[in-house]
Amino acid sequence: MDQKRRMVTYKDAGVNIDMAEKSLRTVKGKLASTFSKRVLSGIGNFGSLFSMKDLGGGDPVLVASADGVGTKLKLAFMTGVHNTVGVDLVNHCVNDIIVQGADPLFFLDYLAVGKLQPGVFEAVMDGLVTGCRENGLALVGGETAEMPDFYREDEYDLAGFIVGVAGKDRIVDGRSIRKGDRLVGLASSGLHTNGYSLVRKVLFDRENMSLDAKPKELDRTVGEELLEPHMSYRKAVQAVAERFPVKAMVHVTGGGFLDNIPRVLPGGYSARIDLGSWNVPGIFRLIVALAGLDSQEAFRTFNMGIGFIFILGEDDAAASLPLLEEAGFTPFLIGEIDRGGEGVHLHGV
Repeated sequence: MDQKRRMVTYKDAGVNIDMAEKSLRTVKGKLASTFSKRVLSGIGNFGSLFSMKDLGGGDPVLVASADGVGTKLKLAFMTGVHNTVGVDLVNHCVNDIIVQGADPLFFLDYLAVGKLQPGVFEAVMDGLVTGCRENGLALVGGETAEMPDFYREDEYDLAGFIVGVAGKDRIVDGRSIRKGDRLVGLASSGLHTNGYSLVRKVLFDRENMSLDAKPKELDRTVGEELLEPHMSYRKAVQAVAERFPVKAMVHVTGGGFLDNIPRVLPGGYSARIDLGSWNVPGIFRLIVALAGLDSQEAFRTFNMGIGFIFILGEDDAAASLPLLEEAGFTPFLIGEIDRGGEGVHLHGV
């Protein structure tokens, strides 16, 4: 008992504080490049300060959300490509608050790792910075946690937290929806951040497909297709909301069409989706065929090529199409609101 014990440090336990500090120093300048004059604090404070002066009109409402990238992170681990998942995360969070009429203000991230790998850390941060810059969003802070007994050394988890603002009279909540309103769908860039557990099970576990495979349904490799970043639809919302009264918006994420559209429908209203109104991209046709999914299951799991939906009056919906194309999006008239019933009805199955 009197034998002198060898000192065991935090580093011996797998947590390298010096490496964490060094890694943060390398990206501080990049993070600060997302700041606006409203950011009143620097990276490294206990809390981040953001001025609300003159924001949102006379009755500003803060709109906040949190999300993750899900098992799409497994693709980053498999490919060694880590600079896109940050873009995925930011754009997903942005889309979640713009559907309620909010302008994104600032963002925070949470990165939990088994062992801090400087190259990986910087690549993830690069993606976050890119996403924030493209959305006019300040990346004001976050947390990096090294947890060697919880995660494998080559794995990490990533979450994001976003805050936006909307004038109370500008909040979009679906209450003005009426029979005959039209649904305008915007093309997605692929799977976005949903359905990857099923995709990996089918393509890799059951079909033994490689990341370099190029099935006839695709114009590029499986790996390239699955890593395509989640789109931001902020510019689409800006283009439409400046000209037309938007009745509701839907971010088509986990739960697909069948679970997300009903979230904005008032009681007593349903949505009809015309399945022939857009061409379902090859990646979805490939997965649906190999998994043997019926239409109900497919449209409850994936976005099926439509990542965002506007609900507008009939005339406004038609007039919005050229504006959306000019803003760089591919829009489709995909359905209509009906009175009676509930939920979403797929036509043309």
